Amino acid sequence: MSLEERTPDVGVTEAGLDYDELADLLGERVLDREEHLNAEGFVVRPDEVQQTLRTLRDEAGFDHLSCLTAQDYEDRYESIYHLKKYDDPTQEVSVVVPTDAENPTSESATPVYKTAEWHEREAYDLVGIDYDDHPNLTRILLPETWQGHPLSSDYDQDKPQIVSFEENANPLEADHRESGEGSDTMFLNIGPHHPATHGVLHLEVTLDGEQVADVAPDIGYIHRCDEQMCQQSTYRHQIMPYPDRWDWGGAGLLNEWAYARAAEELNDIEVPEYAKVIRTLSAELSRLLSHILAVGAYALDVIGDFTATFMYGIQEREKVQNILEDLTGQRMMFNYFRLGGVVWDLPEPREAWFEKIREFIDDMPAALEEFHDLLSRNEILQKRTIDTGVIEPEVAKQYGCTGPVARGSGIDYDLRRDDPYGYYDELDWNVVTEDGCDNYARLLVRMREIEESAKIVSQCVDLLESWPEDERNIQSNVPRTLKPDPDTEIYKAVEAAKGELGIYIRSDGTDKPGRFKIRGPSFSNLQALPAMTQGDYLPDLIATIGSLDTIMGEVDR
Repeated sequence: MSLEERTPDVGVTEAGLDYDELADLLGERVLDREEHLNAEGFVVRPDEVQQTLRTLRDEAGFDHLSCLTAQDYEDRYESIYHLKKYDDPTQEVSVVVPTDAENPTSESATPVYKTAEWHEREAYDLVGIDYDDHPNLTRILLPETWQGHPLSSDYDQDKPQIVSFEENANPLEADHRESGEGSDTMFLNIGPHHPATHGVLHLEVTLDGEQVADVAPDIGYIHRCDEQMCQQSTYRHQIMPYPDRWDWGGAGLLNEWAYARAAEELNDIEVPEYAKVIRTLSAELSRLLSHILAVGAYALDVIGDFTATFMYGIQEREKVQNILEDLTGQRMMFNYFRLGGVVWDLPEPREAWFEKIREFIDDMPAALEEFHDLLSRNEILQKRTIDTGVIEPEVAKQYGCTGPVARGSGIDYDLRRDDPYGYYDELDWNVVTEDGCDNYARLLVRMREIEESAKIVSQCVDLLESWPEDERNIQSNVPRTLKPDPDTEIYKAVEAAKGELGIYIRSDGTDKPGRFKIRGPSFSNLQALPAMTQGDYLPDLIATIGSLDTIMGEVDR
C-alpha cells in the first residue's frame, strides 16, 4: 500500500488513539505491551520489525519516525522506535524490539523509514546492536577501527584505541590507477574545517564534471558525550546546563525547554502560568537569535556578502543578545530554565526592559524589509537558490526532516501548535510554510518566522506587563531530590530552532537517568543532504548546506 492510499484513521477515536485497535491491527506480532508516559509501546520480535513498522505507517498513518533509542539491560538489548504522525504528532506509538544479550541482532527499519539508516548506525556504534539488511551498518560517530561500544554496559574504557589512516576512495568507481583506465568522476573532500561546512563536518563528495554524483556526510568529529554526562547527572540540578551546548547559534533556551518538558512530565511537576509566559517569551527571543544568524550567514555562504547582510544581521542580533543578557545574565549558555519554572523573575526596572523589547519589535519590520532587499530580492541569490537543493515533501518525511527544512517543503508541522506547550496555544501566530522545496524556500521560511516570533514576543510582553504582582510565581515547589519510579519511560519534544528536539528518559529509580537520549533535529536534516544535492552543481551543494542551518553540537551529541 502506498503512502497516498493509507487509511490514517485506523485506531483513532475522538478521545485519541485506540491502542487496542492498533494491537488488533498488528495481530500476533505483538508479544507484549508497555506503558510509557508519552505513548504505549508494542513489543515485537527482532525479525518482525519491518512488517510491524510498515503496517503502522501504511495502515495507521504513522509516517514520522521521530527517534530511535537503543539501550542495554542485564538480560537484553533493546531498540525503541518512536513513531508519530506529521498531521498530528500527539498521536504517538512506540515499537519496542528486545534482542538477545549474547547476540543483539534486529531487523533494520531502513526499508520502511529512510531516516532509520543513520539512527541505527548510531545505535550500532554506541550501544552495539546489529541490524540485519541495513544498507551501510558502519560506525557513524567513532572511527571504524574503534574497539567496543561506549554506551554498552560491558564497555572497557581503558582499552587502548588505535585509529589507522585509510585513504578515501571514490565510492562510485574502482581505483583507475589500478585498472589503468581513465575516470569520469572525481573524489573531493570538503571540510572538516569549519568555514566550509558550518561546523566540524566532513563531506565526501563525488563529482561528475561539476555536478554532484554522490555526497556522504562524515560526522563525529566533535562527539561530546552529552548523553553520557546527563546519565551521570541529577535531574534537579546538574542536567539543565547541558542543553545550551547543543546549539551554540543562540537557541539554547529552546533546548532547555526540551529537557524541562520531558523531566517535568516524568516527575509530575506543574509549571505556574506566569512562568509559562516567561518561558515562551525567552524561547522566541532565543529563536530570533538563531534565525537572524542563519539568515545573515546565508548571504556569506551564497554570494560572499560579509559587509552588508552579515553585519546588518549581527547588528539586529546584538539587540536580542542584550535583552536576553538582561534576563538571564548570559549571552550564550543561558541556563535560565529550572524544572517547574525559571530561575528568577524579569529584570528591574521592568518597564525599562519591556521598552527595550518594544523598540526592537517596532524596528523589526524595517530591518526585515532591508534583509529582503539584500537577500530574497537579490537576483544573484535567487539564481543560486531557486530550484537547487530540492527535496519533495514525501522524501523529507522519509528522512524525518522537521523545522524550517520540512516547512520549506510545504510540510505544515510545528510542535508549538500541533503538540502545544508553554503559552503558545493562547497566542495569535501562524505556522509558516513555503511550497518551493528548495534552498530559496527554506530562506523565506526563516525570514517569515522572524516576523512570527516577533508577534509572539510582543503578545508575551503585553501579558507580563499586566500580570498581577501577587500572582507572579516563577517556579513551583519542586523537591530537592527527584527519584521517578524505576523503569518509567518518556519521550517528549519541542519545536527548537532547527526543528523537533526530543528527549527520551528512562528512570532507574535513582536521582539520575538510567538512559538519556537526545533527538537532535540537525541529525535527521543533515542525513537528507544527499537526496537534496544529487545532480546539482558543486556551488549549489554549498548553498544547500547553508540552507539546512546545521549546528554540529546537536549532531555529534
